Amino acid sequence: MEQHQLRNIFGQFASGVTVITCRNADGQPHGATVTAFTAVSLEPRLCQITLTRKSKACGYLSGAPFAVNILAADQVDTAMHFAGRPQRTEPRWVEGATAPVLVGAAATISCTPWREYDGGDHLIFIGEIVAAESNGKDPLLFYRSTFHDLGSPSAAIAWSCSQDDPHSGWFDAKASFTPLHPQPVG
Repeated sequence: MEQHQLRNIFGQFASGVTVITCRNADGQPHGATVTAFTAVSLEPRLCQITLTRKSKACGYLSGAPFAVNILAADQVDTAMHFAGRPQRTEPRWVEGATAPVLVGAAATISCTPWREYDGGDHLIFIGEIVAAESNGKDPLLFYRSTFHDLGSPSAAIAWSCSQDDPHSGWFDAKASFTPLHPQPVG
């Protein structure tokens, strides 16, 4: 399978857009637009980011604190700026709990380094979350190589109170399931 074909298949999965921020070798704020971000664990509080080995930020993150800036829907210019297309208006920085953070993000997660793993042509960084905040703004999304906003909810039935709702308890290892239509054995 060709890389281009696989990239298009990966693009079928909509993701949020983040800018990972840290300090460069000179101590200056540095950021990189990243869509490979996920929550890992609530206890301990962990999240994961994945960066191509070719990125400058990848070289600054080994053993270093960082922040995950979950971009708001109105921050396409910020995403482009940190993806290598500088904008006329520079993004604004403030000091975060572990690293510089961007003003106006929908949420910010400040991390200390926890683990680092080989991910082929990428490196996988796991951060321990020491501070997090959200301002309630809708996030910026990325789907099929294009930025999108959240839009209207697409389901009339809310996730809340479903059996797999994280607020009412995910299925644990002891859960058992009965098929809706039992299949004959043999």
